[in-house]
Amino acid sequence: MTLASVWENAWYGKARWVYLFAPLAWLFRALARRRRSRLKSRAVAFDVPVVVVGNISVGGTGKTPLLIALVQRLRKAGYRPGVVSRGYGGKAPRYPLMVSADTPVTHCGDEPLAIARATQCAVCVSPDRVEAAQALREQGCDIVLSDDGLQHYRLARDLEIAVVDGARAFGNGWCLPVGPLREPVERLNEVDWVVVNGSEDKVRQQAPTLRTVQYTMKVTPDAWHRVSDGTRASLTHFAPQTSVHAVAGIGNPDRFFSTLKELGLEPVHHRFADHHHYRPGELVFQPAFPVVMTAKDAVKCQPFAQPDWWYLSVSATLPEAFWSEFLNRIESLKSTPETNSIP
Repeated sequence: MTLASVWENAWYGKARWVYLFAPLAWLFRALARRRRSRLKSRAVAFDVPVVVVGNISVGGTGKTPLLIALVQRLRKAGYRPGVVSRGYGGKAPRYPLMVSADTPVTHCGDEPLAIARATQCAVCVSPDRVEAAQALREQGCDIVLSDDGLQHYRLARDLEIAVVDGARAFGNGWCLPVGPLREPVERLNEVDWVVVNGSEDKVRQQAPTLRTVQYTMKVTPDAWHRVSDGTRASLTHFAPQTSVHAVAGIGNPDRFFSTLKELGLEPVHHRFADHHHYRPGELVFQPAFPVVMTAKDAVKCQPFAQPDWWYLSVSATLPEAFWSEFLNRIESLKSTPETNSIP
């Protein structure tokens, strides 16, 4: 078990020892509040809508499937969206870096590459999100989506969408390092929408004073794809009760493992740290079952993938009420461009 797993189990379990760090959590909240105030005072606005998709907790909540769904719906409505990302896990020769399907994952990070391959839209990575947004404007994008950008306050935003994992919600409700929160739960009352990945029951239980409109998102499997060449296969590619080695270097591996069980497979779990950089020898397992993984893992494993390695693509489904409200807000923003903004 990794050190990260120890902390995560404590945050989402009932461990008491984490409360020894309560003074650090109070300090973290104070510093985060001061940082937010400082960055917002000099935030840079753009003349196109900027939509932030993020969360208040560490770990996976389902941001990437939602971001991909937003790109697809915006394109269908006639817009040219682009995505900015920090590019965590990658180091580019220069920034900003425009990401294509062939960009080395070591340059851009796993999530931006997975988004670029899934959407074929403009994706730009840079430690400076303002710089990345400017690069997207120069590419002709008329909407900027900021991936995992809720706490990146130097980039002014018009709309905020916070994603919450319905199964884990807010853990013990504390900020780092006592709990999993980057910001307190009250921050959700300031965003435009809260999208809950799964059931809303635990979220309502842990955040009874939450006033922001909530929508439920359902993430469902689409198909299997061979990691080496992208060959698509149906969800019935594997017979029921097939044993597989399930590889997951993501924020919440248990969600992936549960999905495999729901598909009728018998997964042998192999957990890795989020954004883990795989080496070929790490994925040689016995017995020699097929190896399955997420799309985020696949972009890092493709260069040395074996023929029986597959990744599972997923898609996010939200109520039409959300899409109607979201697109109406975008349209209203397009008709009233920001003043004193970068064109």
